[in-house]
Amino acid sequence: MRLVRPDHRPATEPIIALIDVVFFLLVFFMLVARLDASAPFEVAPPLALSGQDMPGGGVTLSVGRDGRLAVDGTAVPGEDWERSVAAAMDRGQATLIRVNAHRDTPLRHILPLIEALERGGYGEVVLVVTPDAR
Repeated sequence: MRLVRPDHRPATEPIIALIDVVFFLLVFFMLVARLDASAPFEVAPPLALSGQDMPGGGVTLSVGRDGRLAVDGTAVPGEDWERSVAAAMDRGQATLIRVNAHRDTPLRHILPLIEALERGGYGEVVLVVTPDAR
């Protein structure tokens, strides 16, 4: 009597290793990703000699050098920015508004926005600045 041995196929790679790699990539990209809204145009905030850390959450109102506006990363026409801010505040149930203006933006573009936000009765308005490296 002759015994026939079955062919040994190589073991397949376990799927667990692939799941671990995908999980580590997900965690990595969550840690390095920028989670706040960025403007569709360049905004380099002014340097600050003093200040506090910026609180998280809220709505970001970005102002470009030429006065262009964006609410939470979406460009809006100049006359519709108040409606866009109100809609974003309602969506996120936020009370904080961050005004992220480029450092070369003339005050004639920024001050009317801040006055209108103040008149609108918004909870807290924060001006975004870059800490001085000195």
